[in-house]
Amino acid sequence: MIDQGTIDRILDAAQITDVVSDFVTLRKRGVNYVGLCPFHDDKTPSFYVSPAKGLCKCFSCGKGGNVVHFIMEHEQMSYPEALKFLAKKYGIEIKERELSNEEKIAQSERESLFIVNNFALEYFQHILRNHVDGRSIGMAYFRSRGFRDDIIEKFQLGYCTESHNALAEEALRKGYKKEFLIKTGLCYETEDHRLRDRFWGRVIFPVHTLSGKVVAFGGRVLANATKGIKVKYVNSPESEIYHKSNELYGIYFAKQAIVKQDRCFLVEGYTDVISMHQSGVENVVSSSGTALTPGQIRMIHRFTNNMTVLYDGDAAGIKASIRGIDMLLEEGMNIKVCLLPDGDDPDSFARKHNATEFQEFIQKNETDFIRFKTNLLLEDAGKDPIKRAELIANLIQSISIIPEAIVRDVYIKECAQLLHVEDKLLVSEVAKRRETQAKKQKERIERERRSAQAARMNAEAGIHGNQVPPESSVNGSQQPTDVPLETVPLPGFPPEATAPFPPEDNYISFIPQEGKEGQEFYKFERLILQMVVRYGERVMCKITNDEGIEIPITVTEYVINDLKEDELAFHNPLHRQILSEAAERSHKEGFTAERYFLSHPDTVISKLSVELISNRYQLRKSQMDQMVTDEDRLYELVPTLMINFKYAIVSEELKHIMSALQDPAIVNDETKCNNMMKRYNDLREIKSIMAKRLGDRVVVSF
Repeated sequence: MIDQGTIDRILDAAQITDVVSDFVTLRKRGVNYVGLCPFHDDKTPSFYVSPAKGLCKCFSCGKGGNVVHFIMEHEQMSYPEALKFLAKKYGIEIKERELSNEEKIAQSERESLFIVNNFALEYFQHILRNHVDGRSIGMAYFRSRGFRDDIIEKFQLGYCTESHNALAEEALRKGYKKEFLIKTGLCYETEDHRLRDRFWGRVIFPVHTLSGKVVAFGGRVLANATKGIKVKYVNSPESEIYHKSNELYGIYFAKQAIVKQDRCFLVEGYTDVISMHQSGVENVVSSSGTALTPGQIRMIHRFTNNMTVLYDGDAAGIKASIRGIDMLLEEGMNIKVCLLPDGDDPDSFARKHNATEFQEFIQKNETDFIRFKTNLLLEDAGKDPIKRAELIANLIQSISIIPEAIVRDVYIKECAQLLHVEDKLLVSEVAKRRETQAKKQKERIERERRSAQAARMNAEAGIHGNQVPPESSVNGSQQPTDVPLETVPLPGFPPEATAPFPPEDNYISFIPQEGKEGQEFYKFERLILQMVVRYGERVMCKITNDEGIEIPITVTEYVINDLKEDELAFHNPLHRQILSEAAERSHKEGFTAERYFLSHPDTVISKLSVELISNRYQLRKSQMDQMVTDEDRLYELVPTLMINFKYAIVSEELKHIMSALQDPAIVNDETKCNNMMKRYNDLREIKSIMAKRLGDRVVVSF
């Protein structure tokens, strides 16, 4: 466990803009920062970061939170793992005992896979440096490619001996489970149940995530180990932690340079990336020899809008990759292409030139992708009219997927000149293609909506009335809780009229919490809780006791006392838990409700707290200076919210009573009927008093 003091030090040190900017390109907008959301396919910036509040939020997909939540979501880490990640980034020591091998193996499968990969990384590096074959074969190969020792260390390169099971035996000897060696793809099992190394006789290239964790390996076979082997490169198979379509080789080492240069170079192989880094060009990534995928494109787009694709002049390879580049256009990126001199690939060219020479060559020789594609296809088409028609259709398709109208118009005019056709024809054809694409997109969204709705209904059907769904929303949807619910009778109603409530706090209400989140009382309950989380420890008023001494009353105290006065409580068990914890700590020295709940170890509570303190609209500083804030009028706002809450509950109970009085079983039972009528009249009087206090309510006759 990490103690609260250490958590506080981590949260104090971790600046939200500093952390988020490692993964997202941020631009200042007023007092906040904005960028493309890393959690969904975001084409227009909707991800806001507030340095003042230490929060981030996407106003499109809704994801966000504090700095810990961001790391948890982005890197798929647990709460303790995210804290350790931030502690390492800011040099904060966390004193925890070293886990034994047995405890490591007992961790979740995902964590176990990362642990096994980390073992393999250290094993391959050790073999490269200390084993006789590692030095004479593996290191010799890297030196022959011109890689310096610091570059070999930076990219954590390694070597696996020609023994078919050396890694497997070492891993099993150290206590790593066979199943995880197989699931990571480091080993495979033969028909006679023997464990074999996947990467034997190969130099190793680790594949890192954005945060630097090793998720996979690539292995290149060497000349003296090629007997009977036809595949030059072998890569880790897909696993729980590795999805090739979402990873780019070198992105961990390139992300800061990409942001700084506002450009990304795309190459084909591992050695291309490494050689360019060594020459001083660090804003480079590789798709590892495969066509670009939407996931890889979105990853690049987080850091820059500009990309240059480097080709080695192989015409077949260029034509095969054009389809992938079309996806870059669809993402709204600015794409250029650069052909290297004949006989050179990015690896060899980088070894011959320094960073300045490399950059100068690219600036002089890079070409806009549409112009490049036009010239390339024109060479193939020649004077054949059919091929030229196919060429025009191909270019129209590429232009039609570009989201910016101005960019499309520029490309249409340029292509019309190159192809010697009227631009009106191209405009018309592009419009037709876009109309078709829009129709397909609409149909796809509708299918996804229906699918999501069906999945949600199935999930709700699987709850069976004993647990609230685990999603929270600021708009009044059901709130998460793991509290088991039991059924209790509703007061004043027949025994069969029941509602679920948590047994531990014994709160009983005629209004079931589940399924009533759209009611007025629930909306005010959320607003009251928002005041507690934001200002719970603040003094909102003072009262004078019998001895004439003024006693300060905090927001939390006022809310609790006001609820107790009418024997009420919040309907949501999670809301009750937050209010209870705020009450317990409200008088502790240095307690701040907002900070406490934002860093709460229960991530359900901390994420709900983020929702409660986030503002949907970003005001300019001049506007904010002229406004009276909620904090300035707590003495007025909190009591009004409490009255609204009670008024809504009374209104809801009146509706329930009217509905119950339609039941023949109650109407025919004189005692029950009289009791309910008395309760109804009492509530009408209470509602009338509340309406007068609110000043703008009208009592409705039933």
